[in-house]
Amino acid sequence: MKPRRASSFGLCYALAVILGFNLVPAATMAADAPPIVGDWTGTLNPGAQPKKQILVHISVGQDGILSGTINYPDQNTSGILITAITYKAPALHFESSSSLTSYDGAMNKATSEITGTWTQGGALLALVFKRTP
Repeated sequence: MKPRRASSFGLCYALAVILGFNLVPAATMAADAPPIVGDWTGTLNPGAQPKKQILVHISVGQDGILSGTINYPDQNTSGILITAITYKAPALHFESSSSLTSYDGAMNKATSEITGTWTQGGALLALVFKRTP
């Protein structure tokens, strides 16, 4: 009796099924990304000091864990790591241990703004982030 060879159609079909199953979680994850994911910009007004623009980038990994960075364009500083971040609609909290900064805010229903309090060096300042396109 001759050994049977798998047909090329059968191999292609099996490969397509395997790849298809591997793509479903990634597609599902992208569709289920929390509304907090994206780029946010705000202007901090510390009173006697010049206003400072702040850009925050929040992303979500395939494991569902949020991460992010903070940029201060006026100071030519970028990529400051957000070391802790939580989002449970509508509440957002993040902090950066390297810049001794934290933020607590609430996202509006349109998911276009986050209104909250920026804390740095003991100072509490109102800060509104707006989603950037």
